[in-house]
Amino acid sequence: MKRIIRVDGELADIIPAYLAHRREELAQLPALLAAGDFDALRVIGHKMRGSGGGYGLDLLTEIGERMENSAKTKDKSALAAQAAELKEFLDNVEVQFVPDK
Repeated sequence: MKRIIRVDGELADIIPAYLAHRREELAQLPALLAAGDFDALRVIGHKMRGSGGGYGLDLLTEIGERMENSAKTKDKSALAAQAAELKEFLDNVEVQFVPDK
């Protein structure tokens, strides 16, 4: 199901690159999980937690916070679920830009 998110038009030039970076990180998650690289997983979650809301993508902030916490506790099953949630979001997000006033 498409998830439509409306964000400030001033972000139109940078949102595509931001989402592309999240997709690159998503592609890394299975290998990081398999290797038990909880520090790298924590860093990815931390970056999403800190940046998602600034781009109007509050769900990325929420997923990132959960990923960061799960990495701290080395909870592989929770991290796998959060990776799936991230994939679902990225596969279905449609960003609409609100024109500047």
